[in-house]
Amino acid sequence: MHDLGFFRANLDAVADRLALRGFQLDRDSFRQMDAERRAALTQSEQLKARRNAASQEIAALRKQGVDTAVRQQEVRALGDEIAACEKQAEATDDRFRELLKGIPNLPHESVPAGGGAEDNVEVRREGSPRAFDFAPKAHWDLGTGLGVLDFERAAKVTGSRFAVYWGLGAQLERALINFMLDLHTREHGYTEVLPPFVINSASLYGTGQLPKFEQDLFKLRDTDYYLAPTAEVPVTNLYRDETLDAEALPIKLCAYTPCFRSEAGSHGRDVRGIIRQHQFQKVELVKFARADQSAGELESLTNDAENILRRLGLPFRTMVLCTGDMGFSSAKTYDIEVWLPGQGEFKEISSCSNFEAFQARRASIRCKAAKGKSELAHTLNGSGLAVGRTWVAIVENYQQADGTVTVPEALRPYLNAECITARGALK
Repeated sequence: MHDLGFFRANLDAVADRLALRGFQLDRDSFRQMDAERRAALTQSEQLKARRNAASQEIAALRKQGVDTAVRQQEVRALGDEIAACEKQAEATDDRFRELLKGIPNLPHESVPAGGGAEDNVEVRREGSPRAFDFAPKAHWDLGTGLGVLDFERAAKVTGSRFAVYWGLGAQLERALINFMLDLHTREHGYTEVLPPFVINSASLYGTGQLPKFEQDLFKLRDTDYYLAPTAEVPVTNLYRDETLDAEALPIKLCAYTPCFRSEAGSHGRDVRGIIRQHQFQKVELVKFARADQSAGELESLTNDAENILRRLGLPFRTMVLCTGDMGFSSAKTYDIEVWLPGQGEFKEISSCSNFEAFQARRASIRCKAAKGKSELAHTLNGSGLAVGRTWVAIVENYQQADGTVTVPEALRPYLNAECITARGALK
């Protein structure tokens, strides 16, 4: 959420920045609401001054033995008017707060202007797509052909956009989770945390999913509980309503969780396979930093996520999202996209974002140095990585002409297999 005082003092500049990301702030309505609030407060102050003067006059008259009943009644009436003005000002503030809840974060000045994905800018590319001497298949054909991926039974158990993994398919998913957590904790300096997978509405508000994106969530009936759409939510809210030691920042956390999303806004995208599921696994990276650290911490967080793909030998590119393609809460985002030969395209496998103080203001996460003043912390997060999409990338990039899949060297100690075949593992 935003600082109301900053909005009032910089309304035109703020509106111009928001326009870059396709959000039109109604400046006239904002100014009118602000004028109503100021008028109510001004009237309240004027009435208070009249009441004070009248109270002093009554005190003087009473010393003279004058009956002040009428004047006292007038003062009580002024009190009622003051209360009404203050109530009006408070109501306007509530309207402001509701307005601010629906306004996205301001894009960082380094973010390229643009209207959508076509205006995102590639910042680097690593690895070369493999040259196949046969027509590569998509993962939905490879997985079902090997008997390690099952959509029909998942649909029977639950419905569409769910999957069952069998044998080495399930083991590959588990191996990826362990590999990612080990790399981030042992080499990248993150502390592993296992948070609840069920979260409350205050947590979702803190990270910006509520109230705007409620339709994308699964809510548990007759409770204030939701299934976590990403580990970003419970991990960021571990420090909600707390003040952190500024000298101890950055704090770097990583977590594995299943994630649950209704995909209400997907409109039929990626309906085949496991690219866009209602339930999927993810390893998330979350950081808490000082304002002077967060830009550099975004770069290092993105590099940490990229390093998973480097170790697995998967070609990828990294894009900085333009103003019109960023998420609601983000000030700057890098999307890491992995090459999928079975589909002939790059597909996003991680979004790494700096939210600056946007989430911290909503969740009341502050930091304070020993001799300094308290200020809002900056929060960052990114997938490190989306496990299902990494599974897809391995199956498609390491497929062989006979339909088997070679296991990347980095995963063999975790999977205890060199190749995934329809019969099992060749050791």
